[in-house]
Parts: sequence; structure tokens; C-alpha cells
Amino acid sequence: MSHIALKVYGAERKCPSCLHVPSAPETKAWLEAALTRSFPKLPLVFHYIDIEDPPLEEEAMSTRILEGEWLYPLVTVQGEVVSEGDPRLKVLRQKIKEAAECL
Repeated sequence: MSHIALKVYGAERKCPSCLHVPSAPETKAWLEAALTRSFPKLPLVFHYIDIEDPPLEEEAMSTRILEGEWLYPLVTVQGEVVSEGDPRLKVLRQKIKEAAECL
């Protein structure tokens, strides 16, 4: 069985427009805890991407975020942008259900 990849892009410092939300690493930890409880049997894999020091394969996306195209934390499910800024569990759960149908 393959897995469902969730990526949280962000930085230790908060997005200027998102001061009321947790940092990106805190968001990743919170989403991982909440979504693994919601989907205990699904193979969810979570990644945190530091947009200020991204791996080579994430440089293009990180640059787009840093240039203001998206707010962070930015969350993708299977490569699709699902949330920016303050993530909504309802939307993420729906996207995970859709991704699970394709496994």
C-alpha cells in the first residue's frame, strides 16, 4: 500500500499575516496528531519543509511562498495545495478521504 503525503511548508518565524496562528513546525505537529487520530488505519506521512532552507526539490515551491504567492504555513496533500495560513481540519480531512480512494 502506498502512502498519503502531507507537507507543511513554513518557517520558524510566523507569516506577517498569520501572527495569530501557531508556527509552521507547531502546525505540522498539531496536524499530525489530529489527522492520525482521525485516520488511524491510513498510511499518512507528514513532512515539514523549511522555506528558508528547503531541500533542493522544494526550492521552487519555497521561493513562491517567500515571494508572497501563498501564505504560510502552506499545506499540501499529495502535492495539491489544500490550505494556507490557518489550516482547516474539515477541508484537510475531505482531501485525505479523496486521496485514500486512489490508494
